[in-house]
Amino acid sequence: MTPAERHRQRMAAKVEAEKNADPANSQNHTAYERQLVLLAEHKRMLKGIQSIEKKIELKKQLIPEYQSYLKGILEADKGGADEVVTTLLLWCIDAGEYYAALSLASYCLRHKLPTPDAHQRTMGTVIAEEFADYSLKGVDEITLDMLEEVRSLTAEQDMPDQVRAKLHKAIGYLLRDTNKPAALEELKRALELNTAAGVKKDIEKLEREIKAAASQ
Repeated sequence: MTPAERHRQRMAAKVEAEKNADPANSQNHTAYERQLVLLAEHKRMLKGIQSIEKKIELKKQLIPEYQSYLKGILEADKGGADEVVTTLLLWCIDAGEYYAALSLASYCLRHKLPTPDAHQRTMGTVIAEEFADYSLKGVDEITLDMLEEVRSLTAEQDMPDQVRAKLHKAIGYLLRDTNKPAALEELKRALELNTAAGVKKDIEKLEREIKAAASQ
């Protein structure tokens, strides 16, 4: 799209989001419907690909097509069920667009949007678990600040203890080189929440390192 077309799409989404916040106007969702048609087509494209790696590459190519719409929705900040927003949140995480994902995560949690129908997890659980999982897999682009923001966003969200333990574990791992006492506390909390968190040896190692540093 041209810059002018992107601007018109963003403004249309913003106006529509403000209008649709009123249930009385829920029958006129033209901009949203256009995005749903586009999303359905893109989902069909993804469904035809078996490779996870290739699915992710395609998502990276498709996400920019929703950028103007999403900007308009975020600017309006009115809430309302929106499968495009919730689906693109997950796509952004998968595609490594973590800052965009955090903006959408904040919006979705603030307005209590559910996850797309195909997902059984709650929105808070999805956000916490996906960021923690990618961090634990060694994705360097996920920073400590991002995980701290995820923790703040999901602090009041109900989720399985095992998922919250993953988040503490991921934060603890990123703290090990810069703040061992803080890392130790995170890993101990992960163990409290899930005895199978896989952090016992890490805790013992940190305790030895902290003790050795104190004796110097």
